[in-house]
Amino acid sequence: MKKVLLIVDDEPAMRLILEHYFGTDYQVVTKANGPEAVQWLESGNCPAAIVADYSMPVMNGARFIQRIRADKVCHSVPLIILSGKDSSSTRIECLKMGADDYQIKPFSPEELALRLQNLLNRVRA
Repeated sequence: MKKVLLIVDDEPAMRLILEHYFGTDYQVVTKANGPEAVQWLESGNCPAAIVADYSMPVMNGARFIQRIRADKVCHSVPLIILSGKDSSSTRIECLKMGADDYQIKPFSPEELALRLQNLLNRVRA
């Protein structure tokens, strides 16, 4: 059975690209914003990993990280933040809050896949 990968991004094209790229190796679940993802998680789902955009309406990446890390069930799920912000302060903020990695858009899907696989390998070890 494939591991579940949750992708949270408000851009439909980005969700489609990531779903297509990761769909071979993962069961991909996509959500358009933080509240949708939190609701999915709170309904008893816990993915193997999460890839989430930083700049989303309603709940930005920082608030999303806080919600995930406060969750009793999924608080340790590997989390990669994607962002168009190439700001050191934003990267540091996300990492301090508990993101496992931060990838700048545009990015190579292959690099993202390797970062994700490395995180999952460490979690299993």
